[in-house]
Amino acid sequence: MSSEGVTVTGAEEYPVFESFDDYDLDENLLRGIYSYGFEKPSAIQQRGIKPMLDGRDTIGQAQSGTGKTATFVIGCLQRINYHHEVCQALILAPTRELAQQIQKVALALGDYQKVKCHACIGGTSVRDDIDKLRDGQHLVVGTPGRVFDMVGKRHLRVDDLLAFVLDEADEMLSRGFKDQIYDIFKTLPPNIQVCLFS
Repeated sequence: MSSEGVTVTGAEEYPVFESFDDYDLDENLLRGIYSYGFEKPSAIQQRGIKPMLDGRDTIGQAQSGTGKTATFVIGCLQRINYHHEVCQALILAPTRELAQQIQKVALALGDYQKVKCHACIGGTSVRDDIDKLRDGQHLVVGTPGRVFDMVGKRHLRVDDLLAFVLDEADEMLSRGFKDQIYDIFKTLPPNIQVCLFS
């Protein structure tokens, strides 16, 4: 499905949603969305959120600044069981800065849900990562190297993951992260939802 430079593979049979209220989202997530300043879904959000909510593998392409990050963050936040403090969604980004930006969006949108989200990135304390992961995080955002390290050392448990998201997927798969991403992917549950955004 394509419109306004937006392409979402996996959304072909879905209607276009004109309001966040149409998605049947958790009330606290809706509060977070409106508190963040969103009034209505952007083109990528109209087409990309619903397939994610339904657990469908999804590929979304849109220009920067179109609400792409919020699309996959909302999809992940809605699927998480907040009574279960284990990692249920894993988002990989090519840079530390982008991973931290995604974390900020997740914490803001998930504020009323009391989401626990940690950024697992290089250049920060490994000890801090281990402590935060031991405390239990609903959602982990990170760069491939640090996430691979944490998964390999069993500090980041992936048994309960529902969704695996690659942001800037085209860049990540062409920048030498391909092997690390594949090694992470091999450890994930076989029925995991995979979403690629770029």
